[in-house]
Amino acid sequence: MPLILGTNSIKDTAYEVANSVRFEDGDSPSMYKTPGSSGNRRTWTFSTWFKRGNLGSSQWILDAYGGSSDEFHIYISSGNAIGIYTIGGGFGSNLSISSSNLVRDTSAWYHLVVRCDTTQGTASNRLRVYLNGAEVTYASYSNFTENGEGQVSESGTKHWIGRRNAGDYFDGYFAETVLVDGSSLAPTSFGEYDSDSPQIWKPIDVSGLTFGTNGFYLDYEDSSNLGNDANGGTDFTEANLAATDQCQDSPTNNFATLNPLDNYHAGGTFAQGNTYYTSVSSKHDFAVSTIGMTAGKWYAEFKVHQDTDYNAIGISDHSYQGSNQEISEDNYSYAFVNYDASNSIVRGNGSTILSSMPLFGNGDIVCVAVDITNSKLYFRKNGDAWINSGDPTSGSTGTGAVSIQDLSSVSSSYGQGVYFFGVGLWNTSAAGSYDANFGNPAFAISSSNSDANGYGNFEYSVPSGYLALCTKNLGSDGG
Repeated sequence: MPLILGTNSIKDTAYEVANSVRFEDGDSPSMYKTPGSSGNRRTWTFSTWFKRGNLGSSQWILDAYGGSSDEFHIYISSGNAIGIYTIGGGFGSNLSISSSNLVRDTSAWYHLVVRCDTTQGTASNRLRVYLNGAEVTYASYSNFTENGEGQVSESGTKHWIGRRNAGDYFDGYFAETVLVDGSSLAPTSFGEYDSDSPQIWKPIDVSGLTFGTNGFYLDYEDSSNLGNDANGGTDFTEANLAATDQCQDSPTNNFATLNPLDNYHAGGTFAQGNTYYTSVSSKHDFAVSTIGMTAGKWYAEFKVHQDTDYNAIGISDHSYQGSNQEISEDNYSYAFVNYDASNSIVRGNGSTILSSMPLFGNGDIVCVAVDITNSKLYFRKNGDAWINSGDPTSGSTGTGAVSIQDLSSVSSSYGQGVYFFGVGLWNTSAAGSYDANFGNPAFAISSSNSDANGYGNFEYSVPSGYLALCTKNLGSDGG
């Protein structure tokens, strides 16, 4: 089923978050700055939106590092809980707080608020943690010292975003990252519940907040300076981040990625915020998108990174199920397959539908247009003509199209009644690697094309009537 939950269901919001930043932990990315003077070390609020990439390891969100015996951490544990930990400092020695709430949905945007006010007489009010507008349930809680002064906003203390001083890099996306120095603020200073869907937490404009001496506001809207403090303070220094790490994927418009949670049988690896997939050799494996399609017309691009035979790109109503269930092998599953060094084909339902198609390989981008409404599928290589003289705008006529099974009559033993984009290997002794671009690419785009609604960033023009797979395009526009 489509994994669209929480804030990701919003189609229309009063406030729009334009950009996020993508952190790939394999690149050791981070941002940092060191205050030249101390602010309010007793009272402050940290807020950020985040969307996770890889799970299973400890990943740092904020680290205030004054030395090996003087640190304050906000992190996600290897068990996917939110954690707070101090080493030394005026809060009290080696204090630890952990949430029972887990953050393990890689398709969802989460909002985190940590508010500190050690002047509070009630110990449980001195440090409070919130997810999506609600205070977490605490699995463990250490009381901070009354009137204690910690490392956040301390002069000479390096403030890291997305890593611990010793490593532990974050993997995924950040948006609207804020520190308010001098005020302990409720989550309602940063977000609100949607009036039409009161269980959905969404962002509000934070630009009018008083950020204080060492406060900051990172909106990630300048691709040439992702560490820009939109509040006007000293910018963060970026490490191992590039302009291509600026993203349109945001809490108000969640883009599809590939789904690492649907990977039990496949065993492939995911990177670049789950937009890059490396298959397993000799396993026939493939990965599918986090958002599924039940109606409408949708477009995506896949960049190939090996000349491996049997690269397969297409759609499927189910994920990889076993050793011989490659994409295109079963009902409700279709792919453009680089069959061998001399022949590419289109397969579906376990049979060849089109043969003698254009070969594709390393560096090529395969464009996929799927018309769920009319049960038609189209492919092209790079900016060439659509294969089989296809015309994605031909509607029910389906000029040159591959006809796909109507989801209203699902009978597949693996089927879910939803088509997903998919990419992987049909059969080979070598692994394959692929960029998946659902409108939010991790690779450089030279021509920059959006859909008719203005969403997405594609290398080639989007056929008229087709849309990028993101939440702003769901609902009345299809999905």
